[in-house]
Amino acid sequence: MSSGRKIAYFYDPDVGNFHYGQGHPMKPHRLALTHSLVLNYGLYKKMEVYRPYRATRHDMCRFHSEDYIDFLQRVTPQNISGFTNCLSQFNVGDDCPVFPGLYDFCSIYTGASLEGAAKLNNGMCDIALNWAGGLHHAKKFEASGFCYVNDIVVAILELLKYHPRVLYIDIDIHHGDGVQEAFYLTDRVMTVSFHKFGNFFFPGTGDMYEVGAEKGKYYSVNVPLKDGIDDQSYVNLFKPTIQSVMDHYRPTCIVLQCGADSLGCDRLGCFNLSIKGHGECVKFVQGFNVPTLVLGGGGYTVRNVARCWTHETSLLLDADISNELPYTEYFEYFGPDFTLHPDVSTKIENQNTRQYLEQIRQAVCENLRILPHSPSVQMQQVPPDMLSMEVTTEPDPDEREAQSEVDARIEHSAEFYDGTSDQDHSVTMENA
Repeated sequence: MSSGRKIAYFYDPDVGNFHYGQGHPMKPHRLALTHSLVLNYGLYKKMEVYRPYRATRHDMCRFHSEDYIDFLQRVTPQNISGFTNCLSQFNVGDDCPVFPGLYDFCSIYTGASLEGAAKLNNGMCDIALNWAGGLHHAKKFEASGFCYVNDIVVAILELLKYHPRVLYIDIDIHHGDGVQEAFYLTDRVMTVSFHKFGNFFFPGTGDMYEVGAEKGKYYSVNVPLKDGIDDQSYVNLFKPTIQSVMDHYRPTCIVLQCGADSLGCDRLGCFNLSIKGHGECVKFVQGFNVPTLVLGGGGYTVRNVARCWTHETSLLLDADISNELPYTEYFEYFGPDFTLHPDVSTKIENQNTRQYLEQIRQAVCENLRILPHSPSVQMQQVPPDMLSMEVTTEPDPDEREAQSEVDARIEHSAEFYDGTSDQDHSVTMENA
């Protein structure tokens, strides 16, 4: 492996087939486009590719209320009229619609994040990568902002069994409110969110003065930004802020949410980051060599989301890939340029002055100085893993292949077509 680090990549082929509904900006299909580029660039050869575990109701209830998860499990477009009272209670409606397979969708993306956390805990990889995850708005009792189950919180709870301090970093354009709220009162998790704030931008939280409370005071770090921020301004703020966080907090594990709606030209965004600028933040975090769970998040211009996450996969692997996109079944999505790094800049003016950004940086650094360096955790018995990394039950001999074997299997590289080097292709040529 080029980077010398072991990367576990999670992808379920069903995840791109879910549909929030006509006209809805959230498109799970973007995950199929991303995976197709990862395959056709040959990046899969440098990773262990897993079909992920599917999270159970019990897994989701580690964070969410039982009533809420029961509702998600039972409601369908066909029976929705019987749940009228529950829709407003659980904030399900226009932004968070009921669509076919909703619970299965949640189970897939949450299970992948949970399995990534378990593999990191057991030292089975250095980086776990789940582009389907990162749904940071979901709350304990309700859906929010296109997010139903907060896979990030579920995964961090698993990481906390082994790690005394977990750092959560969020580069989505929207504030990571669901994760911040979940850990607002603890020093075991530090949340750091870079996001657009003001003018009633969703979700309306993430002011610089939201710093945590009780034992968690100063362990919530918010970096509120204005419209039009560009690569130079963003990266020049991101790097010293994260360096200061690392120096003071000294996390033993990192969770990085890579929402791609902070790119220029995003359907719902108003920043001006390029794909390379966004990736620079991922590369910087990777440079600390701390076990890391890397997740997706927002991103509503589908072709650019796929480009961004493919580029960031290559950065995590330390693999050079061509700017010219390989041919895939989705090739027409990437016209007219068919490149990995098109110009995504907009005419939105950068309203973040140098003085404003310096003021934010200084305020964050002042708060960090108040903290005790790397807070300690009392010795305690480690709870059992949510996922057993070893199969202890015998498979059913009457089954052709046990489901547990399918789920745990690493995809062999020969599973993916590789041009003229493909074995079936060679046999066909010899027989011709």
